[in-house]
Amino acid sequence: MTFEEYLVTKKIDIKTFSQQEAERFQEWEQLFSQIHPESFTAQKKFLLNDVRRKYLLKNED
Repeated sequence: MTFEEYLVTKKIDIKTFSQQEAERFQEWEQLFSQIHPESFTAQKKFLLNDVRRKYLLKNED
């Protein structure tokens, strides 16, 4: 699973997140490539919720 696929599963808009918080995006992307997705979720659980609230992925229906 790629970092981008992971963000989609967490309902986070990749484009907006990477543009608005490029430094955090790159830091997380690098960390994600080094550890298991479940470990990443455990480490960033509360931060993921904050990011999701800011950059909620909208359904394209």
